[in-house]
Amino acid sequence: MIVRTWHGWTTRENADAYQQLVTTEVMPAIAARDINGLRGPDLLRRDVDTGEVEFATIMLFDDWGAVKAFAGPSGRTAVLPESARQLLQRYDNEAQNYDVAALSTNSPLN
Repeated sequence: MIVRTWHGWTTRENADAYQQLVTTEVMPAIAARDINGLRGPDLLRRDVDTGEVEFATIMLFDDWGAVKAFAGPSGRTAVLPESARQLLQRYDNEAQNYDVAALSTNSPLN
């Protein structure tokens, strides 16, 4: 299993609009791609001391083939529509991908 994380930061004024866009347009568009082995995405949000709001996206994939089907040959490329870019102040150009090394017995990933 592969866990993919990605981060973007927006102003507090744009945070609700970004969250709305992701939940109503971006996430359904990802689901519509019907990539075999893709689980997620999930969206996390937190206020940061700098006055920004940080969003993190977490996606689970069954294998590297599914990651590459989503993000291209390197598997690291950020997949971000222009409408979302316009609401962000800054964002990761690449995602971080992790092989799941171990799970606790009560992990929801089991």
